[in-house]
Amino acid sequence: MRRSKSEPVIIIAEAGVNHNGDVNIAIELVDEAAKSGADYVKFQTFKAENLVTEYAKKAKYQQQNGESGQTQYQMLKELELNEQSYQLIIKRCKQKNIGFLSSAFDLYSIEYLSKFKLPFIKIPSGEITNLPYLRKVASLNSKIFLSTGLSNMNEIENALSILIKSGAKKTEITVLHCNSEYPTPFEDVNLNAMKTIGEKFNVNVGYSDHTIGTCVPIAAVALGASVIEKHFTLDKNLVGPDHSASLEPKEFRSMVESIRSIEVAMGNGIKKISTSEKKNLKSIRKSIVASRFIKKGELFSEDNIDIKRPGDGVSPMKWDQVLGKIAPKIFEKNQMISLD
Repeated sequence: MRRSKSEPVIIIAEAGVNHNGDVNIAIELVDEAAKSGADYVKFQTFKAENLVTEYAKKAKYQQQNGESGQTQYQMLKELELNEQSYQLIIKRCKQKNIGFLSSAFDLYSIEYLSKFKLPFIKIPSGEITNLPYLRKVASLNSKIFLSTGLSNMNEIENALSILIKSGAKKTEITVLHCNSEYPTPFEDVNLNAMKTIGEKFNVNVGYSDHTIGTCVPIAAVALGASVIEKHFTLDKNLVGPDHSASLEPKEFRSMVESIRSIEVAMGNGIKKISTSEKKNLKSIRKSIVASRFIKKGELFSEDNIDIKRPGDGVSPMKWDQVLGKIAPKIFEKNQMISLD
């Protein structure tokens, strides 16, 4: 199930925590996201003390792309943005005419973001098994993006059931297929699972991408994704957990352009001669012609007729009807034949 043709794919530039805790970098990310043609730029909102214990270890990809010796709490504390920063970011989004979104990673942050009346609430993959969190999101009566990294079909089904029982409308939930490895190996993408999710649960689907490059999100659009979310950064070489699995502005802009081209190319599914190719029809198709000089009154046979371009004479599909007929006049070699 996907959005109607009249609704373009929603493209989200996932700034996430690629601002490294610096509001000036965050604002620059807004500017670049707007230039790229993205519909939304999305951040991640959390209080480290509400999100993780002080002794929790960093994920392997976080260890590889961040400062060594840090706990997950220490890393996240450095990546927090305060409320004043969010005010500046939202103001900049309005100035640049790009939508603002943010994923809340704790109950306090859900409440904080709700006052901005965002058009969508994004549920991060890590919260798909968080019952109080899901109930809180559902109670806000907002459209929802549900990310599904690290989850299976039963967990997706349970999360959807909780959201709907708690007040969310199924028609306003988009389930984002996702893999939570950074970067995701191509063999683990399993893009067809997006289609399976849509068919099994009869929900709108999208794709949150963590692969290198742009080919997978573009393919997801061709498979019916109504939302594409992709991390982006000012510089892949910056220190931080997500930079290396992100696109730089030029790459992101290229992805947006490709997605918009694919949307147009998908068409309406009805096979017919297009307006652009119609002018080539006669030049490319063929007609029945004389393969040698044919006298008037001679019978047409496989010995005296052939099939050649152009296609503005008798169609080769009438070959059987032509055989055995009497030539009504003289035909020179390669002259299109006629039956009258």
